This record gives sequence, structure tokens and C-alpha cells, in this order.
Amino acid sequence: MFIIHEDDREYRFGDSGPKYLMKGPRMNFAIVQFQAGQDFKAHYHNIMEENFYILEGEVDIVVDGVVHHLTKGQLIHIEPSEVHYVVNNSNGVVRMISTLAPYTDPDKIDVEDYEF
Repeated sequence: MFIIHEDDREYRFGDSGPKYLMKGPRMNFAIVQFQAGQDFKAHYHNIMEENFYILEGEVDIVVDGVVHHLTKGQLIHIEPSEVHYVVNNSNGVVRMISTLAPYTDPDKIDVEDYEF
């Protein structure tokens, strides 16, 4: 058992990207933030499934070439091997929860020259 406060961690890229509150041993749990216009490289996972729950703002999440525009209160579930790309095309900040399970490290495979 443990308790952690979000303020005890930092976003991977300063003001954006994932902020992992838990990484393993069975799942990852992160707060993810993107400023207007920011994105995260297209990738997929061989084993882990990923969920994004939108806390505030709006975001486009492209899964296997299909754009899904998500807003506050929506959840998207992404299966292993589904290529996904996240981009904040809005004028505001987006904050989301990300979960990945079952935990496997490494399991992220970047996709070069991803087009949608």
C-alpha cells in the first residue's frame, strides 16, 4: 500500500507528457497533460492495453488511422497492437488519466512517419 500526491511527480517534458504516479509492478497509472498544439509520437504496445480518461479539455487520439475527438468525461480503450497517436489540436490544455496493464517494460514501439 502507498499514497502519493500528484505534486510529488513531474511531467516527462516539463509542462507536458505523462506524469507517472505508479509504474508497475502490475500496471502504470499516470496523469497526462498536453498544451495546445502538443502531441505524443505514434506508438503501440505488444502486451499492454492503454486507457485514457479525459479530465479536462479536449484531445484527438488517432487509433489505427481513425481520429477520435474526445472531451471531458470520455474514456478510450486501446488494445495491444493498435497504433495510437495523441495530439492536442485545441486552444487549451488537456489533462487525462492514462492506465497501462499488464505492466511490461519495455513495451512501447514507436512508429516512424505515421500518417492519418
